[in-house]
Amino acid sequence: MSSFLLLFLVFFPLLAAYFVYPMRRRGRKYRNLYVRIIPGAELLAAALLLFAPGTVRLPQLCGLGMEFGAGSLHTTLAVLAAFLWLMTALPCKEYFAEREGVNRFYCSWMMTLGALMGVFLAADFFTLFIFFEIMSFASYVWVAQNENPNALRAGQTYLAVAVLGGMLLLVGLLMLQHLLGSLTFRELPALAAALEDGRRGELLAAGLFCLAGFGAKAGMVPLHIWLPKAHPVAPAPASALLSGILTKSGIFGILIVSRYLLADSLDWSAALLISGTVTMLLGAVLALFSVNLKRALACSSMSQIGFILIGVAMQGYLGEENALAAWGTVLHMMNHGLIKLVLFVSAGVIYVATHALDLNGLRGWGRNKPLLKGIFFIGAAAIVGVPGTAGYISKTLLHESIVEHIHHLERLGLSAGGFRAVEWLFLLSGGLTAAYMTKLFAAIFV
Repeated sequence: MSSFLLLFLVFFPLLAAYFVYPMRRRGRKYRNLYVRIIPGAELLAAALLLFAPGTVRLPQLCGLGMEFGAGSLHTTLAVLAAFLWLMTALPCKEYFAEREGVNRFYCSWMMTLGALMGVFLAADFFTLFIFFEIMSFASYVWVAQNENPNALRAGQTYLAVAVLGGMLLLVGLLMLQHLLGSLTFRELPALAAALEDGRRGELLAAGLFCLAGFGAKAGMVPLHIWLPKAHPVAPAPASALLSGILTKSGIFGILIVSRYLLADSLDWSAALLISGTVTMLLGAVLALFSVNLKRALACSSMSQIGFILIGVAMQGYLGEENALAAWGTVLHMMNHGLIKLVLFVSAGVIYVATHALDLNGLRGWGRNKPLLKGIFFIGAAAIVGVPGTAGYISKTLLHESIVEHIHHLERLGLSAGGFRAVEWLFLLSGGLTAAYMTKLFAAIFV
């Protein structure tokens, strides 16, 4: 059962993509129904996979064979991806009612779903890399969909970063294959532990190449440049998925490297902590000064990715006592995906009604729209981390993981100044999040 579900989740959307055009020839309503049925079937299959963990291997496929596995974070992210795809499919009919090139968008939309499932359900780095690249190239269409000069320039930037990230990731994986002799996830911890001390530096170097490759997709500084450019020009359903779940494919890869290969490396954890802190703070500052609604939400996503990277880093620092950081990381990954679905779909509603995203032009537009105002407020409160929302839980766990490590260092009589600085920047970024979300809400609805 699990073998069938794994193959279905990965290859069914890839095959379904080629039937978008025949469906459109039969009629627009058939195509619109079709693009809702496919993610619905994926969600059902992913939910069933929760009760049927297992693996399946396709030998000789792409030369080295591919292996897929379910369980733990793999299946959780697959369920999240299918749910977000289904939810973004619901408003697509109205959003694309008067637009051209919709068949092309839906075709790439389904191909990206299959490729993302291949990333989340991969059981080895070779399989992950293949589908990671398919996902990057298929989703390019989302960014360039509108075909205006801004969209095409943003698409070029997105493609350039994807190619650069893919090349860096490939270098890292080739180094890992040479060092360890295997790229299968379940074999990596033992192989990494058995590595000679003199070669630990090579393992760290391979990990840093992988970090750059995965970080490019996650929106990590300095490879974040595609995020603020892509979101303002992409259709709102695409922006919701780019921000909500495609960035998590990069975080997923970083988590695999961190937990399976470099869990005990303080140098690796330091690199993650520094990059996460910079990404978190810079994203919040960029969002604060943005006057474009979708650009502000894109920079917000960049900042939230920084919060998640800090959680991954704290897992390494806390060692076996990393439950707070681990739960906070996974919960914030899920919360961010769901929150950005709400915010970007709301932005799509605003754009369809006004054909504007500039906050100066939107002033007070939503003052008399209580339902949209309430939905946007819930999303804004959750991303800020207001008590009573899901964002409060995950951000509190992440913050407490930093505090716990500070107390641990103080009990050992060691300096905790660096981590206190990270904690203050964490709190400052949270304050900046409240500031820019208040700005967005006030500009549009007050």
